[in-house]
Amino acid sequence: MSVSNKVALVTGVTGFLGRYVARYFSEQGWSVIGIGTSPPENAPLANLTKYYCLKLPNSNLHEILQERSPLICIHCAGRASVGLSVSEPASDFYTNSIVTFEVLNALRIYSPKCKFIFLSSAAIYGNPESLPVRETQTVAPISPYGFHKLMCEQLCLEFTKIYGLSTASLRIFSAYGPGLRRQVLWDICQKAITQSSLLLQGTGEESRDFIHALDIAKALSVVVESAPMEGEIYNLGTGREVTISELATMVLESLEQNCQLQFDGVVPIGNPLNWQADISKLKSIGFTPTVELERGVKTFVNWCRAELVGV
Repeated sequence: MSVSNKVALVTGVTGFLGRYVARYFSEQGWSVIGIGTSPPENAPLANLTKYYCLKLPNSNLHEILQERSPLICIHCAGRASVGLSVSEPASDFYTNSIVTFEVLNALRIYSPKCKFIFLSSAAIYGNPESLPVRETQTVAPISPYGFHKLMCEQLCLEFTKIYGLSTASLRIFSAYGPGLRRQVLWDICQKAITQSSLLLQGTGEESRDFIHALDIAKALSVVVESAPMEGEIYNLGTGREVTISELATMVLESLEQNCQLQFDGVVPIGNPLNWQADISKLKSIGFTPTVELERGVKTFVNWCRAELVGV
């Protein structure tokens, strides 16, 4: 297949993960077209053959699908904030559940052969009944964000079962990497760099399974090439559980700072306590994470320091 025929559509291409996905698939020989809400000067144009600045849902998507005939659609668009989903559930529902339905429906009508990969979240598990979490565990979201991601997974299954679309969902655990200006790792870094003390939410014993954005992009490629795409779900993490206290210590060691580490003991509503992924299902089709957390944290810290203090 020639490069020109390998067209990948990435929604949310100006977001954190969308940028990594566009770059990775471009490097793999795909012709990547992107949809995002940022002006062109803020889009990853070097990795795109075409960029469309529009807010989904949008009737222009119909023309894009007919004109470009993508083989795959990687759906990175949507809100990614548990906190905002709690305070603004309507916006979260619209930008996640409604937009996902509209994209799937457009594919059904205008590009039915296109494979659709949905970026879901471990938030659908809530507080898991046991660790590591397998895909077969009971889902029990504790935030609107988690509920809406679960709705989107069901929509993918619906469009596979009823209309024959090829779909798969990846439940991403805790994504990180240079470019991410939110969530716990950014919070730790920016406080450690700009303040003399480090006060964080929670107890420090909360845990996460951190997966680098580069590995997320690689996993998506594995799914495109090897997954049955029958509406199935995959956990996407590394399988390593790390407490927030351990993570903060890693950051401080990378910064070579003796910043005092404190926790306020308050776990925000909607935030689960402990996460660790069982990724054997994704491994069975060929995925292996490659970015070790210590190395990834050092890279993130260096980027963060350059962002905040310019060195």
